Amino acid sequence: QVQLVESGGGLVQAGGSLRLSCAASGRTFSSYNMGWFRQAPGKEREFVAVIIRSGGATYYADPVKGRFTISRDNAKNTAYLQMNSLKPEDTAVYYCAADKLWYSDYEKPNRYDYWGQGTQVTVSS
Repeated sequence: QVQLVESGGGLVQAGGSLRLSCAASGRTFSSYNMGWFRQAPGKEREFVAVIIRSGGATYYADPVKGRFTISRDNAKNTAYLQMNSLKPEDTAVYYCAADKLWYSDYEKPNRYDYWGQGTQVTVSS
């Protein structure tokens, strides 16, 4: 089992940057694939990015490709989401998620067993 805590959200102007962190408890962080999702008011939770256990592969949703970068530091039990060139439509609560198994439909929230509490990102125009 793993517990996840996100941090780093806040208010930023369009074009700005933020880096989100997801700190995980436990000694088996490297056993988990780590994902980032977001949910805007009135919308469903949507996939943002995922990084496999070793960090050797990453996948992104089309709206964030080229702007966001997911990474992880297994020695620090932490995953990151670097967000550049932020847009107002990026405004949402951002969640990190973890699962030991890899699924081809990794973009589906129900493929992840563990979730953080979320951190708010607001991008002003």
